[in-house]
Amino acid sequence: MSLLSDPLWSEALGHLPDYLGNHVRVSVTALLLGLAASFPLALIARTRPVMRSVLLGLASIVQTVPGLALLALFYPLLLALAALTLRWFGVGFSAFGFLPAVLALALYSMLPVLRNTVTGLQGIDPALTEAAQGVGMTARQSLLLVELPLALPIIMAGIRTAAVWVIGTATLSTPIGQTSLGNYIFAGLQTQNWVFVLFGCIAAAALALVVDQLLALIESGLRVRSRVRVVAGLVGIAALIAATLAPSLTRTKSTYIVGAKTFTEQYVLAELISQRLQAAGLSATAREGLGSNVIFEALTNRDIDVYVDYSGTLWANQFHNTGIVPREKLLAGIKATLARKNITLLGELGFENAYALVMPKTRANALNIHSIADLATRASAMSIAGDYEFFARPEWVALKKAYGLSFREQRQMQADFMYAAVASGEIDVIAGYTSDGLIAKYGLTVLDDSRHAIPPYDAIVLLAPRRANDAKLRAALQPLLGKIDISLMREANLRASGNDADSSPATVARWLREKINEK
Repeated sequence: MSLLSDPLWSEALGHLPDYLGNHVRVSVTALLLGLAASFPLALIARTRPVMRSVLLGLASIVQTVPGLALLALFYPLLLALAALTLRWFGVGFSAFGFLPAVLALALYSMLPVLRNTVTGLQGIDPALTEAAQGVGMTARQSLLLVELPLALPIIMAGIRTAAVWVIGTATLSTPIGQTSLGNYIFAGLQTQNWVFVLFGCIAAAALALVVDQLLALIESGLRVRSRVRVVAGLVGIAALIAATLAPSLTRTKSTYIVGAKTFTEQYVLAELISQRLQAAGLSATAREGLGSNVIFEALTNRDIDVYVDYSGTLWANQFHNTGIVPREKLLAGIKATLARKNITLLGELGFENAYALVMPKTRANALNIHSIADLATRASAMSIAGDYEFFARPEWVALKKAYGLSFREQRQMQADFMYAAVASGEIDVIAGYTSDGLIAKYGLTVLDDSRHAIPPYDAIVLLAPRRANDAKLRAALQPLLGKIDISLMREANLRASGNDADSSPATVARWLREKINEK
C-alpha cells in the first residue's frame, strides 16, 4: 500500500493546505516586520558604537529566551493592552493567535539581520568609501550606490538565517492559537500519532529548505551581479507564497470555532462537537493545543465559540478558590461566576476527569499503598511525574498541604509518556487523569483521595458571550449533555491512544457519536 493511500497519511495531507497556508502567512509577516525594524536600525547604528552594542546585545538576549516561552509571553501582554485600548478608546483587538506569534517571531528574526548588516557595511574597504567621497558623492549616495551593493550578499546571508529561524520557530505557535505546521506535531505528540509528528517535521523542514534555496539564489545573483538569478529567486518566493496562501484565502470561513486543550481527550471532544455542528448543517473548525488559561481567555474574548472545560480547573486554577465544597455547590458557584463574565455553562457531559495520583497496581499492593495518605509515608524515597501544568497548579499545592507530600524527585513530561514511564518503573507515581483509558491498559491503580484535596472535575460545555442566545448551537450540542459516562470516555480515550487510522480523534469521535446515539 502506498503512503498516499494510507489513511493516516491521507488525513495528514488533508490538513496541509490549511496548516501550510497559515504557517507561511505568519512566517512571511513576521520576517517582513523583523526586516522593517532591524534593517533601518542597523543602518543608523553602523556608525554609532554604543547604539550598535546595545542593539546587538538586546537582540542576542532575545535569542536566549526559548521560542515557546517568548511566544507565550506576548499573549498576556497583548491581552492587557487590548483591554486598555478598549477601555480608553473603545477599540479592541484580538490578542489570540496571529498577532502574538508575529511579534515574537519578528523579534527572533532581528539578530541575524542586524549583525550581518553591520558586519557587511563595516567590512567594506575604507579606500572605496574614500574614493566615493573623492568623486563628490554625498554620504547618502555612497551608502546607496557603493556600500549597500557591496554588503548585500552578507546581508542576504543574514536574511536567510532569519527566514530559517522564523519558519522553524513558527511551529511552536500552536499553543497560543496560531494554526501552523506545528499543529501536526502537537496533535501527534498528544495522540501518539507519529505519522502526524513526522509529517509536520518534514513539511516544516521542506518549507525552510525551499525558502533558503530561493534566498540563496538571490544572494548568489547579487554576488555575481546576475539579474536573472535575482529575478528567478524573487519570482520563486512570490510563487511559493501565492501557492500556499491561495487555498486558505479562498476557503470559506467557518461559523464556529471549537477550542481544545493539550491532551488526547480534548482532541476527541473537540472533534465530537465539530461533527455534531456539521451534522446540524453548521460549519465548524477546531483550534487545538491551547493551554488552560489561554483557552479560557480565548473564549472570554470571543476568539473561540465553544469548548469543554472541567469544573475543578475553573474552580481552583481559573477562579483561584481554595475551599473544598460539595459538587453541586461548586458547579453552582462556577455557573454564577461564569454568568458575570457573560459565559454560558451549557451543561455537563456526564463524566468526571479529575487529577489523581496513580501507580502500578502490583507495586501498590506490595507496598500496601491504597490511598494518598499511605503514599505520604513513603514519598520521600519515591519519584513523581506530572504534565507540563500540574506542578504549577493549585491542586498540587492542595495535595502537599493536605497530606504533607514530599517526593525525592519531581519530573514533567508529555501526558501519554507518563503512563509508560510509571508502568516501566522509571517513575514511581504520576499525576494522571481519572478518565484516561491508559490506567487500565497499563494495569495502574488510582490512589484514594480521602481528604478531598482535589476538587470535582465534571466535564462541562462552555459557550462564548456572543453565543449565549445561539439557538442553533444549543440545539446541536444538547444531545451530548449527560450522555458520556466515565466508562464510555475511558474507552474513547483508550481507542485514541493507538497509532493507526482507527485511533485518530476524528474516527474516535465518530465512534463516540454512534455510542451516544444508541443510548
